Amino acid sequence: MIGMLRGTVWTAEADRLVLDVGGVGYLLHVPVSSMVKIRQGEETTLHTHLIMREDDLSLYGFLTRDEKELFLQLLSVTGIGPKAALSILSAFSVSKIKTAIVCEDVSQLTEVPGIGGKTAKRIILELKEKIKDVDIKAGTEDLGSFIPANDTLETLLALGFSRYEARDALTRAEKRGLSSMEDQLKEALRLLAGPSEHM
Repeated sequence: MIGMLRGTVWTAEADRLVLDVGGVGYLLHVPVSSMVKIRQGEETTLHTHLIMREDDLSLYGFLTRDEKELFLQLLSVTGIGPKAALSILSAFSVSKIKTAIVCEDVSQLTEVPGIGGKTAKRIILELKEKIKDVDIKAGTEDLGSFIPANDTLETLLALGFSRYEARDALTRAEKRGLSSMEDQLKEALRLLAGPSEHM
């Protein structure tokens, strides 16, 4: 198994590149989000994963270990192959993908071409519990560092709001200096009732 390659980028196009390692050119499939940071002629190090099939050997490369680990987690989801996993990583950062999974944001995941509602729900169902606490905290940068208290969050969920909407509203309520759960809940309800303040 090839776990890492360091070499000079020989050619780079779309979502693939050829890495010259000691005179041997390795063809790697790379997320578009990583490709924009890679320059032809420059030396780079890629974390790699080799997928072996009866009629094909495909090598996938990632700039960070987090990208590779999430790629492998996505591959563990029923019905998700390398192409779909790479498309998801190409569309969003690792933190944003984890945020969508943790917050059960189906609409975010369905923005990826080829990922429908059923597939997005399956990704959330099969990966949500696999993401460690440390990963969740790292992946909620778009929602701030505040993780709402369970009682307040459950109240909003019981009222019919999605987990993402509830977390987002409670985060913004906390950022406004509201310390008590009651005040945070009232402010969150006010925010949810009014026009959305975020994209």
